[in-house]
Amino acid sequence: MNSHDLLLVHTGTVIEEDSLTLAQLCRACGVHADWIISLVEESIIEPQGEDIRLWRFSGASLVRARSALRLQRDLGVNLAGIALALDLIEELESLRAHMKTQGH
Repeated sequence: MNSHDLLLVHTGTVIEEDSLTLAQLCRACGVHADWIISLVEESIIEPQGEDIRLWRFSGASLVRARSALRLQRDLGVNLAGIALALDLIEELESLRAHMKTQGH
């Protein structure tokens, strides 16, 4: 991923085939690595790769990290609350999509 791609990610376009390093994810979210590591420890996002130096994050992880950041900054939600809120939001979106396909 080059700097142009990172700019696109930073402005909201996520290309799922690309993956972000820890440093790129930090820059895209405007946060320190410790905060991203905390998200991983709380299972809010899941990197690919065992070693932290080899971690790669998907576009979905970027979306979740940015949502987590908004929940923390705007509402003061702690990490456990963020994990619960994001899981509930995803479940709600899934149910809505299912209802659309069922014609409701």
